[in-house]
Amino acid sequence: MKNKILLGIVIVLGLIQFIRPERNLSDDQTYSISTKYAVTDEVNGILRVACNDCHSNKTEYPWYANIQPVASWLAHHVEEGKDELNFSTFTKLPIAVQNHKLKETIEQVEEGEMPLPSYTYLGLHKEANLTEDQKKVLIDWAKAQMDTLKANYPADSLVLKRRKKAE
Repeated sequence: MKNKILLGIVIVLGLIQFIRPERNLSDDQTYSISTKYAVTDEVNGILRVACNDCHSNKTEYPWYANIQPVASWLAHHVEEGKDELNFSTFTKLPIAVQNHKLKETIEQVEEGEMPLPSYTYLGLHKEANLTEDQKKVLIDWAKAQMDTLKANYPADSLVLKRRKKAE
């Protein structure tokens, strides 16, 4: 009985290797954050190694992304990351949302919630482990972008409007 179960598991694992989720490789930067905001080389380097795999239109896939079910898990993870924040489509967002996303970026980095620990587990993506100096650079950059927005837009246009509850 154990042999049949083991054989069944091996067959299922073998068959799912033929399922290939869509990869995030378009690299469309038409509405990239860098088209409107000052992104220094230093900030761009930090974003590239610590953020863009999940928060842009171009993911650099590791070797294990070719193995199921890891490939599907990664595809879902990237999709969720892009839904939350996509630096490649950042300027398509309403200005209040852009301001809010910059504020969230500051909070996530300050609280050590980004990059996600699962991204750097077991020594994977070691370069994404931000140093205190890198965190400061990213936070200061995001604050400077928010200050630029405050200087160029009316204050009420930078605040997310609360949705009215349906009665």
